[in-house]
Amino acid sequence: MQKKIFLSIIFFIFSFYQVSKSEIIYGEALVIDGDTIKISNNKIRLFGIDAPEKKQMCKKIFLSISFFSFEKEYPCGVISTQKLKKLLNKNITKCYVKGKDVYKRKLAICFRNRLNINSWLVRNGHAVAYKKYSKKYLREEVEAKNDKRGIWQGNFEMPWDWRKNVKR
Repeated sequence: MQKKIFLSIIFFIFSFYQVSKSEIIYGEALVIDGDTIKISNNKIRLFGIDAPEKKQMCKKIFLSISFFSFEKEYPCGVISTQKLKKLLNKNITKCYVKGKDVYKRKLAICFRNRLNINSWLVRNGHAVAYKKYSKKYLREEVEAKNDKRGIWQGNFEMPWDWRKNVKR
């Protein structure tokens, strides 16, 4: 019994130490694209989400007549970037670093005041849940899709597929 209590205490102390030493970055953010920002010299990739790339185009219906629909392309990657810029708008952004990606960018969940920026982007259809790395924002994606917000109002290629298929 004493051994279990001792191990529980050690586990609690270790867990507390891990949480307390996680990196927090805050300051005015420079928006790179719809899922990447820079604060001071820290390039930060928003954890658990993937936004359309700057050059990525999406389609949406602009006219429906009877059972005919006409789509037009629009720059969804540019719009995603603009929406993030407008959201942050020179406010202090606070990011909780969760690790690094393969490009050595810090992966983080970021906030403007108490608003979770990652969640907001997915919930409003300006990004999707990056299911390969996290299931954290699946609920927000379903909500955006059901309400046809942002990119969900038309057709688009998932950002990871677009990057894979784009001619370089």
